[in-house]
Amino acid sequence: MERPRKPTLDTVASAVGVSRATVSNAYNRPDQLSAALRERILETAASIGYAGPDPVARSLATRHSAAVGFMLGQHLSAAFSDPAVSIVLDGLASTVDGHDHCLVLMPGGTEGGPRPETVARAAADVVVAYSLPDHAPALDAVRVRGLPMVVIDQPVLPDTARVEVDDFGGARMAAIHLRSLGHTRFGVLTFSLHPDDRNGFVSAGRLSGSTFRVTRDRLAGYLDVVGPGVPVWECAGSSRELGRTGARALLSSTPRPTALLCASDELAFGALQAVRDLSLAVPRDVSVVGFDDVPAAEHSDPPLTTVRQPLTEKGRRAGESALRLLAGGRPEEPIRLAVSLVERHSTAPLT
Repeated sequence: MERPRKPTLDTVASAVGVSRATVSNAYNRPDQLSAALRERILETAASIGYAGPDPVARSLATRHSAAVGFMLGQHLSAAFSDPAVSIVLDGLASTVDGHDHCLVLMPGGTEGGPRPETVARAAADVVVAYSLPDHAPALDAVRVRGLPMVVIDQPVLPDTARVEVDDFGGARMAAIHLRSLGHTRFGVLTFSLHPDDRNGFVSAGRLSGSTFRVTRDRLAGYLDVVGPGVPVWECAGSSRELGRTGARALLSSTPRPTALLCASDELAFGALQAVRDLSLAVPRDVSVVGFDDVPAAEHSDPPLTTVRQPLTEKGRRAGESALRLLAGGRPEEPIRLAVSLVERHSTAPLT
């Protein structure tokens, strides 16, 4: 039995008694029609089961996809498991929403960002790069396509819109706070220095060649206050389990640190658990400071002292920049958002 043919643009045009171009304008250029005519076309289309122009065909014809590409430095699971990433993404999505644009997620991998082939075939008119290393191949793929781009956090690129926070200043705040409490023995849990998924203690050579701007700046802020020679443990991501493993290693070194500086709240939550694993207590034996101030920081055990960054605003400002570029605007000057220290009960004077 032959299946009934799906209604097309021509079917609607014939039913209404107008040209094919007029029906197309009802969907793509509504300002070209009177409100009454457009309503009649849409009502007729609905009555005969026509859902509108095929989005793939429309993008091929117009060379526009009405999509914002979001390039992650990590696997796609990070967008949902890391609360800091989720909050930034929510701020971006809520800004783009309502402007007839969809969001295309491009996960990262071993190269520190999406594969160039992924970028080459992604249906996007503008790209938002989130926390990629300095020379990620995905960045070249964006340039080859000639797409406008907004960077969140890193890398620093010339003539490119960017939204970031004062990572160096925030890290200094955290370290100064611990110094003021009398601590002199520190350990640092940091993000990846290179996109190679390494976990372990960091050598001076590896430290000096980091390709991640955020890692460099936060480490520089910590070390500017506590001095060189502090043990640093590199984590291949921002997760509680990685923080737990790294903190256990730091707290097993001699002399044992009395304070841990963590590059994210997720790493700090893992550090809190590591202290308990070793039958120690926070903050009596070890003070712990995070970075981000995600919602869980206020409710951790104990509540976490951390550096607050405006995560939602970071995503929102990036979304506004992306919409501006889509409208034909030029990249604006980089936006740097302020951070602040939130003191809670995970830090205390050295006794």
